[in-house]
Amino acid sequence: MAENNSKLQIRLHVYDTDLSVSIPRQDEEYYRRAAKLITDTVNTYAKVYRGRKSDKDVLYMTLIDIALRYEKESARNDTAPFSDILATLTSEIEEAMK
Repeated sequence: MAENNSKLQIRLHVYDTDLSVSIPRQDEEYYRRAAKLITDTVNTYAKVYRGRKSDKDVLYMTLIDIALRYEKESARNDTAPFSDILATLTSEIEEAMK
């Protein structure tokens, strides 16, 4: 069986769990940073809600926090409004040049 050299087997420490994952080599840094983000966020919520929320609730709060960051960043990087403005300006310039 041929070995796939584009994949890398790594161990990620995510909060209180070690995971073995097979990833594209070029994405290793992203996976490690993602694991650190998850760990740091869970630790923050666990510290704030220690004894008041279950581990499951803390994990869900972490998921919502990170997903919210992702959604806000995605909306911030939406280029559609700029494309619309550029199309309008282009048509106005072309009309003015006639």
